[in-house]
Amino acid sequence: MIELLVKNGFVIDGSGAPGFAADVVIHGDRIDAIGKIDQPARTTIDARGQVVCPGFIDLHTHSDGSFLVDPLADSKVRQGVTLELMGNCGMSFCAPLKGIAKEYLDQWLDRYGKPMKPTWDAMGGYLDALAAAGSTLNVAAQVGHGTVRQCVMGMDARAPSPDELAEMRRLVAESIDQGAMGFATGLYYAPGSYSLTDEVIALAQEAANRGRVYSSHLRSEGADGCGLFTAYHEAIEIGRRTGVRVQLSHVKCKGTPVWGRGGEVLEIIERARGEGLDVAGDQYPYSRSSTTLTGALFPRWSLVGGRGVTLGRLASSGDRDRVRAGVAEIIALYDSADAVLVSSFSPERSYEGLTLTEVSERLECEPAEAVLRMYEKAEASVILASLAQRDVDLIAQAPYISVASDGASLRTAGPLSLGKPHPRSYGTNARFLKEFVREKKAVRLEEAIRRMTSLPASRMDLSHRGRLAPGYLADVVVFDPGTVADTATFVEPHSYAIGVDHVFVNGVHTVKNGAPTGARAGRVIRSKAD
Repeated sequence: MIELLVKNGFVIDGSGAPGFAADVVIHGDRIDAIGKIDQPARTTIDARGQVVCPGFIDLHTHSDGSFLVDPLADSKVRQGVTLELMGNCGMSFCAPLKGIAKEYLDQWLDRYGKPMKPTWDAMGGYLDALAAAGSTLNVAAQVGHGTVRQCVMGMDARAPSPDELAEMRRLVAESIDQGAMGFATGLYYAPGSYSLTDEVIALAQEAANRGRVYSSHLRSEGADGCGLFTAYHEAIEIGRRTGVRVQLSHVKCKGTPVWGRGGEVLEIIERARGEGLDVAGDQYPYSRSSTTLTGALFPRWSLVGGRGVTLGRLASSGDRDRVRAGVAEIIALYDSADAVLVSSFSPERSYEGLTLTEVSERLECEPAEAVLRMYEKAEASVILASLAQRDVDLIAQAPYISVASDGASLRTAGPLSLGKPHPRSYGTNARFLKEFVREKKAVRLEEAIRRMTSLPASRMDLSHRGRLAPGYLADVVVFDPGTVADTATFVEPHSYAIGVDHVFVNGVHTVKNGAPTGARAGRVIRSKAD
Protein backbone atom coordinates (compact mmCIF):
# COMPACT_ATOMS: atom_id res chain seq x y z
CA MET A 1 0.00 0.00 0.00
CA ILE A 2 1.14 3.54 -0.78
CA GLU A 3 2.35 5.37 2.30
CA LEU A 4 1.22 8.92 1.38
CA LEU A 5 -0.76 10.14 -1.63
CA VAL A 6 -1.38 13.79 -2.56
CA LYS A 7 -4.26 13.43 -4.99
CA ASN A 8 -6.02 15.61 -7.59
CA GLY A 9 -3.56 18.49 -7.40
CA PHE A 10 -2.19 20.80 -10.07
CA VAL A 11 1.49 19.84 -10.12
CA ILE A 12 4.08 22.53 -10.83
CA ASP A 13 7.37 20.68 -10.76
CA GLY A 14 9.76 23.63 -10.30
CA SER A 15 11.34 23.47 -13.74
CA GLY A 16 9.31 26.35 -15.14
CA ALA A 17 7.34 24.00 -17.42
CA PRO A 18 3.54 24.29 -17.54
CA GLY A 19 1.73 22.68 -14.64
CA PHE A 20 -0.41 19.57 -15.07
CA ALA A 21 -3.02 17.59 -13.17
CA ALA A 22 -1.47 14.67 -11.33
CA ASP A 23 -1.12 12.76 -8.09
CA VAL A 24 2.09 12.65 -6.06
CA VAL A 25 3.27 9.65 -4.06
CA ILE A 26 5.62 10.18 -1.10
CA HIS A 27 7.47 7.21 0.35
CA GLY A 28 9.76 7.83 3.31
CA ASP A 29 11.70 11.01 2.62
CA ARG A 30 11.44 10.80 -1.19
CA ILE A 31 9.06 11.46 -4.05
CA ASP A 32 8.13 8.00 -5.28
CA ALA A 33 5.87 8.67 -8.26
CA ILE A 34 3.97 11.41 -10.10
CA GLY A 35 1.01 10.69 -12.38
CA LYS A 36 -2.44 9.15 -12.27
CA ILE A 37 -2.35 6.90 -9.19
CA ASP A 38 -5.32 4.59 -8.51
CA GLN A 39 -3.83 2.54 -5.68
CA PRO A 40 -5.04 2.88 -2.07
CA ALA A 41 -2.89 4.80 0.42
CA ARG A 42 -2.53 4.85 4.18
CA THR A 43 -2.83 8.64 4.08
CA THR A 44 -4.50 10.60 1.27
CA ILE A 45 -4.61 14.37 0.91
CA ASP A 46 -7.12 15.77 -1.54
CA ALA A 47 -5.41 18.70 -3.26
CA ARG A 48 -8.25 19.48 -5.64
CA GLY A 49 -8.05 23.14 -6.74
CA GLN A 50 -4.60 23.53 -5.22
CA VAL A 51 -1.03 23.72 -6.46
CA VAL A 52 1.41 20.98 -5.48
CA CYS A 53 5.02 22.09 -5.89
CA PRO A 54 8.50 21.71 -4.41
CA GLY A 55 9.26 23.36 -1.07
CA PHE A 56 10.55 26.90 -1.41
CA ILE A 57 14.28 27.53 -0.92
CA ASP A 58 15.21 30.85 0.72
CA LEU A 59 18.73 31.67 -0.46
CA HIS A 60 19.25 34.70 1.72
CA THR A 61 18.32 34.48 5.39
CA HIS A 62 19.59 35.48 8.80
CA SER A 63 18.16 32.56 10.76
CA ASP A 64 21.63 31.64 12.06
CA GLY A 65 20.43 31.64 15.65
CA SER A 66 16.67 31.22 15.23
CA PHE A 67 16.51 27.48 15.79
CA LEU A 68 19.01 27.65 18.64
CA VAL A 69 16.57 29.98 20.43
CA ASP A 70 13.36 28.20 19.38
CA PRO A 71 13.41 25.08 17.16
CA LEU A 72 9.74 25.71 16.29
CA ALA A 73 10.49 29.04 14.61
CA ASP A 74 7.92 28.62 11.85
CA SER A 75 7.31 31.95 10.11
CA LYS A 76 9.01 30.55 7.01
CA VAL A 77 7.69 26.99 6.88
CA ARG A 78 4.11 28.26 7.22
CA GLN A 79 4.53 30.05 3.90
CA GLY A 80 6.08 27.01 2.21
CA VAL A 81 9.81 27.50 2.83
CA THR A 82 11.53 24.16 3.44
CA LEU A 83 15.20 25.23 3.23
CA GLU A 84 17.07 28.30 4.39
CA LEU A 85 20.63 29.36 3.50
CA MET A 86 22.12 31.38 6.37
CA GLY A 87 25.40 33.17 7.05
CA ASN A 88 24.70 36.01 4.62
CA CYS A 89 26.01 39.58 4.41
CA GLY A 90 29.39 38.46 5.77
CA MET A 91 27.87 37.56 9.13
CA SER A 92 28.04 33.93 10.23
CA PHE A 93 27.90 32.28 13.63
CA CYS A 94 31.27 30.64 13.20
CA ALA A 95 34.59 30.99 11.45
CA PRO A 96 35.75 30.05 14.15
CA LEU A 97 34.22 31.79 17.14
CA LYS A 98 36.66 33.98 19.04
CA GLY A 99 37.56 37.57 19.82
CA ILE A 100 35.23 40.29 18.57
CA ALA A 101 33.27 37.71 16.58
CA LYS A 102 32.34 35.95 19.83
CA GLU A 103 31.51 39.28 21.48
CA TYR A 104 29.00 40.04 18.73
CA LEU A 105 27.37 36.63 19.11
CA ASP A 106 27.12 37.16 22.87
CA GLN A 107 25.46 40.54 22.25
CA TRP A 108 22.95 38.86 19.94
CA LEU A 109 22.15 36.17 22.50
CA ASP A 110 21.69 38.86 25.18
CA ARG A 111 18.50 39.92 23.36
CA TYR A 112 16.98 36.54 24.18
CA GLY A 113 18.30 36.12 27.70
CA LYS A 114 21.15 33.86 26.48
CA PRO A 115 18.96 30.76 25.97
CA MET A 116 21.99 28.70 25.03
CA LYS A 117 25.75 28.91 25.45
CA PRO A 118 27.91 28.50 22.35
CA THR A 119 30.15 25.49 22.75
CA TRP A 120 31.59 25.35 19.25
CA ASP A 121 34.77 26.90 17.90
CA ALA A 122 34.56 25.76 14.28
CA MET A 123 31.93 25.47 11.57
CA GLY A 124 31.45 21.75 12.08
CA GLY A 125 30.59 22.30 15.74
CA TYR A 126 28.10 25.02 14.89
CA LEU A 127 26.36 22.78 12.37
CA ASP A 128 26.30 20.00 14.95
CA ALA A 129 24.64 22.38 17.42
CA LEU A 130 21.98 23.21 14.82
CA ALA A 131 21.36 19.52 14.19
CA ALA A 132 21.05 18.83 17.93
CA ALA A 133 18.55 21.68 18.39
CA GLY A 134 16.35 20.46 15.55
CA SER A 135 14.32 22.64 13.23
CA THR A 136 11.03 22.75 11.36
CA LEU A 137 12.85 23.07 8.04
CA ASN A 138 16.19 22.32 6.42
CA VAL A 139 19.06 24.70 7.11
CA ALA A 140 22.44 25.35 5.55
CA ALA A 141 25.12 27.88 6.42
CA GLN A 142 27.80 29.93 4.73
CA VAL A 143 31.00 31.26 6.25
CA GLY A 144 30.99 35.04 6.58
CA HIS A 145 33.85 37.26 5.49
CA GLY A 146 33.14 39.79 8.26
CA THR A 147 33.27 37.06 10.89
CA VAL A 148 36.51 35.64 9.49
CA ARG A 149 38.07 39.10 9.42
CA GLN A 150 37.01 39.80 13.01
CA CYS A 151 38.57 36.53 14.12
CA VAL A 152 41.90 37.39 12.53
CA MET A 153 42.07 41.20 12.43
CA GLY A 154 39.43 42.48 14.81
CA MET A 155 37.90 45.70 13.50
CA ASP A 156 41.10 47.11 11.99
CA ALA A 157 40.63 49.24 8.87
CA ARG A 158 43.66 48.07 6.91
CA ALA A 159 44.83 45.42 4.50
CA PRO A 160 45.86 42.08 6.04
CA SER A 161 49.46 41.04 6.31
CA PRO A 162 50.49 37.99 4.26
CA ASP A 163 50.19 35.83 7.38
CA GLU A 164 46.76 37.25 8.22
CA LEU A 165 45.51 36.66 4.70
CA ALA A 166 46.80 33.11 4.81
CA GLU A 167 44.98 32.54 8.11
CA MET A 168 41.74 33.93 6.68
CA ARG A 169 42.07 31.66 3.65
CA ARG A 170 42.63 28.73 5.99
CA LEU A 171 39.50 29.54 7.99
CA VAL A 172 37.34 29.89 4.87
CA ALA A 173 38.66 26.61 3.48
CA GLU A 174 38.25 24.82 6.82
CA SER A 175 34.69 26.09 7.23
CA ILE A 176 33.68 24.91 3.76
CA ASP A 177 35.40 21.57 4.27
CA GLN A 178 33.39 21.18 7.50
CA GLY A 179 30.10 21.79 5.73
CA ALA A 180 29.62 25.48 4.92
CA MET A 181 27.77 25.80 1.61
CA GLY A 182 29.48 28.99 0.51
CA PHE A 183 31.42 32.15 1.31
CA ALA A 184 29.49 35.38 1.92
CA THR A 185 30.61 38.98 2.11
CA GLY A 186 29.00 42.11 3.48
CA LEU A 187 31.23 44.67 1.83
CA TYR A 188 28.92 47.52 2.83
CA TYR A 189 29.33 46.69 6.52
CA ALA A 190 32.34 47.04 8.79
CA PRO A 191 34.73 45.25 8.83
CA GLY A 192 34.08 43.92 5.31
CA SER A 193 34.03 47.50 4.04
CA TYR A 194 37.67 47.88 5.13
CA SER A 195 38.83 45.19 2.69
CA LEU A 196 40.24 45.67 -0.79
CA THR A 197 39.01 43.64 -3.75
CA ASP A 198 42.23 41.59 -3.86
CA GLU A 199 41.54 40.30 -0.34
CA VAL A 200 38.04 39.18 -1.31
CA ILE A 201 39.35 37.52 -4.48
CA ALA A 202 41.85 35.50 -2.45
CA LEU A 203 39.15 34.29 -0.05
CA ALA A 204 36.51 33.67 -2.73
CA GLN A 205 39.06 31.49 -4.51
CA GLU A 206 38.73 28.98 -1.66
CA ALA A 207 35.00 28.72 -2.39
CA ALA A 208 35.66 28.45 -6.12
CA ASN A 209 38.17 25.66 -5.56
CA ARG A 210 35.47 23.69 -3.74
CA GLY A 211 32.58 24.40 -6.12
CA ARG A 212 30.77 26.59 -3.57
CA VAL A 213 28.83 29.80 -4.11
CA TYR A 214 30.02 33.33 -3.37
CA SER A 215 27.15 35.46 -1.97
CA SER A 216 27.72 39.19 -1.72
CA HIS A 217 25.99 42.09 -0.06
CA LEU A 218 27.64 44.61 -2.35
CA ARG A 219 30.00 47.37 -1.28
CA SER A 220 27.32 49.90 -2.22
CA GLU A 221 23.59 49.73 -2.94
CA GLY A 222 23.43 53.40 -3.85
CA ALA A 223 22.54 55.26 -0.67
CA ASP A 224 26.08 55.72 0.61
CA GLY A 225 27.42 57.50 -2.47
CA CYS A 226 30.21 54.92 -2.98
CA GLY A 227 29.07 53.79 -6.39
CA LEU A 228 26.19 51.39 -7.01
CA PHE A 229 27.39 50.30 -10.43
CA THR A 230 31.04 50.03 -9.39
CA ALA A 231 29.92 47.65 -6.65
CA TYR A 232 28.17 45.37 -9.15
CA HIS A 233 31.24 45.38 -11.37
CA GLU A 234 33.43 44.48 -8.38
CA ALA A 235 31.30 41.42 -7.54
CA ILE A 236 31.32 40.30 -11.15
CA GLU A 237 35.07 40.81 -11.43
CA ILE A 238 35.55 38.53 -8.42
CA GLY A 239 33.66 35.86 -10.34
CA ARG A 240 35.70 36.54 -13.46
CA ARG A 241 39.03 36.25 -11.61
CA THR A 242 38.20 33.14 -9.57
CA GLY A 243 35.55 31.25 -11.56
CA VAL A 244 33.32 31.25 -8.48
CA ARG A 245 29.53 31.16 -8.82
CA VAL A 246 28.39 34.71 -7.87
CA GLN A 247 25.12 35.32 -6.03
CA LEU A 248 24.23 39.02 -5.81
CA SER A 249 22.34 39.49 -2.56
CA HIS A 250 19.02 41.36 -2.41
CA VAL A 251 19.41 43.17 -5.73
CA LYS A 252 18.14 46.73 -5.33
CA CYS A 253 18.67 50.44 -5.90
CA LYS A 254 18.75 51.89 -2.39
CA GLY A 255 18.26 55.59 -1.68
CA THR A 256 16.68 58.39 -3.66
CA PRO A 257 19.87 59.22 -5.67
CA VAL A 258 19.59 55.90 -7.56
CA TRP A 259 15.83 55.38 -7.75
CA GLY A 260 14.70 54.38 -11.22
CA ARG A 261 18.02 52.82 -12.23
CA GLY A 262 17.03 49.17 -11.78
CA GLY A 263 17.20 48.60 -15.52
CA GLU A 264 20.87 49.61 -15.56
CA VAL A 265 21.61 47.16 -12.75
CA LEU A 266 19.95 44.34 -14.68
CA GLU A 267 21.89 45.31 -17.81
CA ILE A 268 25.19 44.91 -15.94
CA ILE A 269 24.16 41.45 -14.73
CA GLU A 270 22.96 40.39 -18.17
CA ARG A 271 26.18 41.49 -19.84
CA ALA A 272 28.14 39.36 -17.37
CA ARG A 273 25.88 36.39 -18.00
CA GLY A 274 26.29 36.92 -21.74
CA GLU A 275 30.03 36.74 -21.21
CA GLY A 276 29.52 33.26 -19.77
CA LEU A 277 30.00 34.16 -16.10
CA ASP A 278 27.84 32.34 -13.58
CA VAL A 279 26.10 35.37 -12.04
CA ALA A 280 22.59 35.57 -10.60
CA GLY A 281 20.83 37.37 -7.77
CA ASP A 282 17.98 37.38 -5.29
CA GLN A 283 15.38 39.88 -4.12
CA TYR A 284 12.76 40.42 -1.43
CA PRO A 285 9.47 41.87 -2.78
CA TYR A 286 9.22 44.98 -0.59
CA SER A 287 10.08 48.64 -1.06
CA ARG A 288 11.55 48.95 2.44
CA SER A 289 14.86 47.49 3.58
CA SER A 290 16.11 46.61 7.05
CA THR A 291 19.44 46.39 8.82
CA THR A 292 21.18 47.43 12.02
CA LEU A 293 21.41 51.00 13.27
CA THR A 294 25.16 51.09 12.66
CA GLY A 295 24.85 49.33 9.32
CA ALA A 296 22.28 51.84 8.10
CA LEU A 297 23.33 55.17 9.56
CA PHE A 298 26.92 55.26 10.87
CA PRO A 299 29.89 56.36 8.73
CA ARG A 300 32.24 53.40 8.40
CA TRP A 301 35.28 55.20 9.82
CA SER A 302 33.41 55.65 13.10
CA LEU A 303 33.18 51.87 13.60
CA VAL A 304 36.89 51.11 13.28
CA GLY A 305 38.13 49.24 16.34
CA GLY A 306 34.75 47.89 17.43
CA ARG A 307 31.99 49.04 19.75
CA GLY A 308 34.23 50.01 22.64
CA VAL A 309 36.34 52.31 20.47
CA THR A 310 33.24 53.81 18.84
CA LEU A 311 31.77 54.58 22.26
CA GLY A 312 35.06 56.29 23.12
CA ARG A 313 34.69 58.50 20.06
CA LEU A 314 31.18 59.45 21.13
CA ALA A 315 32.56 60.44 24.55
CA SER A 316 34.88 62.98 22.90
CA SER A 317 33.04 66.16 21.93
CA GLY A 318 35.02 66.73 18.75
CA ASP A 319 34.68 63.16 17.51
CA ARG A 320 31.02 63.07 18.54
CA ASP A 321 30.33 66.14 16.42
CA ARG A 322 32.02 64.50 13.46
CA VAL A 323 30.12 61.22 13.86
CA ARG A 324 26.84 63.12 14.30
CA ALA A 325 27.49 65.07 11.09
CA GLY A 326 28.17 61.83 9.21
CA VAL A 327 24.95 60.29 10.52
CA ALA A 328 23.00 63.39 9.48
CA GLU A 329 24.42 63.15 5.93
CA ILE A 330 23.30 59.51 5.66
CA ILE A 331 19.80 60.28 7.00
CA ALA A 332 19.49 62.94 4.27
CA LEU A 333 20.00 60.26 1.61
CA TYR A 334 16.66 58.77 2.69
CA ASP A 335 14.98 62.23 2.44
CA SER A 336 14.21 62.55 6.14
CA ALA A 337 14.24 60.84 9.53
CA ASP A 338 10.62 59.84 8.84
CA ALA A 339 12.03 57.19 6.47
CA VAL A 340 13.76 55.37 9.37
CA LEU A 341 11.61 53.11 11.57
CA VAL A 342 12.96 51.48 14.73
CA SER A 343 12.16 47.76 14.60
CA SER A 344 14.12 46.41 17.57
CA PHE A 345 15.66 48.19 20.56
CA SER A 346 15.88 46.09 23.70
CA PRO A 347 16.70 48.86 26.24
CA GLU A 348 13.51 50.77 25.35
CA ARG A 349 10.83 48.63 23.71
CA SER A 350 8.50 51.64 23.47
CA TYR A 351 10.71 52.97 20.65
CA GLU A 352 9.88 49.96 18.49
CA GLY A 353 7.51 50.98 15.71
CA LEU A 354 8.44 54.67 15.99
CA THR A 355 10.12 56.69 13.27
CA LEU A 356 13.46 58.29 14.02
CA THR A 357 11.66 61.64 13.97
CA GLU A 358 9.36 60.43 16.74
CA VAL A 359 12.26 59.07 18.78
CA SER A 360 14.13 62.37 18.47
CA GLU A 361 11.03 64.24 19.63
CA ARG A 362 10.88 62.04 22.72
CA LEU A 363 14.54 62.70 23.42
CA GLU A 364 14.18 66.40 22.55
CA CYS A 365 17.14 66.41 20.19
CA GLU A 366 17.97 66.26 16.49
CA PRO A 367 17.54 62.85 14.74
CA ALA A 368 21.29 62.32 14.30
CA GLU A 369 21.86 62.90 18.01
CA ALA A 370 19.02 60.48 18.80
CA VAL A 371 20.86 57.82 16.79
CA LEU A 372 24.00 58.32 18.89
CA ARG A 373 22.07 58.19 22.17
CA MET A 374 20.37 54.95 21.15
CA TYR A 375 23.67 53.36 20.15
CA GLU A 376 25.22 54.33 23.47
CA LYS A 377 22.62 52.09 25.13
CA ALA A 378 22.65 49.22 22.61
CA GLU A 379 22.62 48.29 18.94
CA ALA A 380 19.20 48.55 17.30
CA SER A 381 17.52 47.31 14.13
CA VAL A 382 15.81 49.71 11.74
CA ILE A 383 13.57 49.60 8.68
CA LEU A 384 14.23 52.09 5.88
CA ALA A 385 11.82 53.46 3.27
CA SER A 386 14.68 53.21 0.79
CA LEU A 387 13.49 51.61 -2.47
CA ALA A 388 11.33 52.74 -5.39
CA GLN A 389 8.46 50.36 -6.19
CA ARG A 390 9.15 50.67 -9.93
CA ASP A 391 12.63 49.21 -9.38
CA VAL A 392 11.26 46.43 -7.19
CA ASP A 393 8.70 45.55 -9.88
CA LEU A 394 11.28 45.51 -12.67
CA ILE A 395 13.85 43.42 -10.82
CA ALA A 396 11.12 40.97 -9.76
CA GLN A 397 10.58 40.00 -13.40
CA ALA A 398 14.20 39.03 -14.18
CA PRO A 399 14.48 35.25 -14.74
CA TYR A 400 17.82 34.93 -12.89
CA ILE A 401 16.53 36.57 -9.67
CA SER A 402 15.47 34.16 -6.91
CA VAL A 403 12.85 35.11 -4.35
CA ALA A 404 14.60 35.45 -0.97
CA SER A 405 13.61 37.09 2.30
CA ASP A 406 16.74 38.59 3.88
CA GLY A 407 14.82 37.74 7.07
CA ALA A 408 14.80 35.11 9.77
CA SER A 409 12.57 32.29 10.93
CA LEU A 410 10.50 33.79 13.73
CA ARG A 411 7.40 32.94 15.73
CA THR A 412 4.34 34.82 16.99
CA ALA A 413 4.93 33.59 20.56
CA GLY A 414 8.01 33.24 22.73
CA PRO A 415 11.38 34.97 22.48
CA LEU A 416 11.31 35.24 18.67
CA SER A 417 8.15 37.36 18.82
CA LEU A 418 9.99 40.40 20.19
CA GLY A 419 10.15 43.74 18.40
CA LYS A 420 8.64 44.85 15.12
CA PRO A 421 10.85 43.16 12.50
CA HIS A 422 10.53 43.60 8.76
CA PRO A 423 7.46 41.60 7.65
CA ARG A 424 9.56 39.80 5.04
CA SER A 425 10.34 37.16 7.69
CA TYR A 426 6.68 36.15 7.67
CA GLY A 427 5.51 37.00 4.17
CA THR A 428 8.11 37.03 1.38
CA ASN A 429 7.04 34.00 -0.65
CA ALA A 430 3.32 34.42 -0.06
CA ARG A 431 3.58 38.11 -0.96
CA PHE A 432 5.37 37.34 -4.23
CA LEU A 433 2.67 34.84 -5.21
CA LYS A 434 -0.10 37.26 -4.29
CA GLU A 435 1.30 40.52 -5.63
CA PHE A 436 3.48 39.63 -8.62
CA VAL A 437 1.63 36.54 -9.84
CA ARG A 438 -2.04 36.95 -8.92
CA GLU A 439 -2.52 40.72 -8.77
CA LYS A 440 0.04 42.32 -11.09
CA LYS A 441 0.37 39.28 -13.38
CA ALA A 442 4.00 40.28 -13.84
CA VAL A 443 5.31 36.70 -13.46
CA ARG A 444 3.76 33.38 -14.55
CA LEU A 445 2.92 31.08 -11.66
CA GLU A 446 5.22 28.34 -13.00
CA GLU A 447 8.05 30.86 -13.38
CA ALA A 448 7.53 32.18 -9.86
CA ILE A 449 7.71 28.64 -8.50
CA ARG A 450 10.91 27.99 -10.49
CA ARG A 451 12.53 31.05 -8.93
CA MET A 452 11.61 29.79 -5.48
CA THR A 453 12.73 26.19 -6.05
CA SER A 454 14.97 24.88 -8.83
CA LEU A 455 16.77 28.19 -9.41
CA PRO A 456 17.93 28.61 -5.79
CA ALA A 457 18.68 24.86 -5.63
CA SER A 458 21.00 25.28 -8.62
CA ARG A 459 22.78 28.21 -6.94
CA MET A 460 23.51 25.92 -3.97
CA ASP A 461 24.41 23.04 -6.29
CA LEU A 462 21.76 20.77 -4.75
CA SER A 463 21.01 17.73 -6.88
CA HIS A 464 17.94 16.29 -5.13
CA ARG A 465 15.95 19.31 -3.98
CA GLY A 466 14.07 22.06 -5.78
CA ARG A 467 12.04 19.80 -8.09
CA LEU A 468 9.09 17.45 -7.90
CA ALA A 469 10.45 14.34 -9.56
CA PRO A 470 10.79 10.67 -8.57
CA GLY A 471 13.86 10.19 -6.39
CA TYR A 472 13.96 13.77 -5.18
CA LEU A 473 13.67 14.51 -1.48
CA ALA A 474 10.07 15.09 -0.48
CA ASP A 475 10.03 18.79 0.37
CA VAL A 476 6.52 19.50 -0.88
CA VAL A 477 4.06 22.39 -0.59
CA VAL A 478 0.30 22.36 -1.23
CA PHE A 479 -1.22 25.85 -1.50
CA ASP A 480 -4.27 27.64 -2.85
CA PRO A 481 -3.15 30.01 -5.64
CA GLY A 482 -6.32 32.06 -5.23
CA THR A 483 -5.90 32.83 -1.55
CA VAL A 484 -2.20 32.58 -0.71
CA ALA A 485 -1.16 35.90 0.78
CA ASP A 486 1.00 37.61 3.35
CA THR A 487 -0.70 39.14 6.38
CA ALA A 488 2.35 40.64 8.12
CA THR A 489 2.61 44.43 7.98
CA PHE A 490 5.16 46.96 9.18
CA VAL A 491 2.80 47.89 12.01
CA GLU A 492 1.92 44.27 12.92
CA PRO A 493 4.75 42.11 11.51
CA HIS A 494 4.23 39.00 13.66
CA SER A 495 1.45 37.50 11.53
CA TYR A 496 1.59 34.28 9.51
CA ALA A 497 0.89 33.92 5.80
CA ILE A 498 -2.35 32.27 4.68
CA GLY A 499 -3.26 29.93 1.85
CA VAL A 500 -0.56 27.30 2.45
CA ASP A 501 -2.41 24.19 3.58
CA HIS A 502 0.24 21.48 3.69
CA VAL A 503 4.03 21.37 3.89
CA PHE A 504 6.17 18.25 3.92
CA VAL A 505 9.82 18.47 4.98
CA ASN A 506 11.83 15.38 4.04
CA GLY A 507 8.51 13.55 3.71
CA VAL A 508 7.25 14.55 7.18
CA HIS A 509 3.95 16.41 7.51
CA THR A 510 5.14 19.69 9.04
CA VAL A 511 2.17 21.95 8.23
CA LYS A 512 -1.23 20.24 8.14
CA ASN A 513 -4.43 22.03 7.15
CA GLY A 514 -2.65 25.35 7.58
CA ALA A 515 -1.28 24.70 11.08
CA PRO A 516 2.15 23.45 12.18
CA THR A 517 2.32 19.90 13.50
CA GLY A 518 5.33 20.51 15.72
CA ALA A 519 7.48 18.16 13.67
CA ARG A 520 11.20 18.92 13.57
CA ALA A 521 12.02 17.11 10.37
CA GLY A 522 14.53 19.64 9.12
CA ARG A 523 18.08 18.57 8.39
CA VAL A 524 21.38 20.41 8.37
CA ILE A 525 22.64 20.34 4.80
CA ARG A 526 26.41 20.19 4.48
CA SER A 527 28.44 20.40 1.29
CA LYS A 528 27.18 17.80 -1.17
CA ALA A 529 25.00 15.91 1.31
CA ASP A 530 21.72 17.34 -0.01
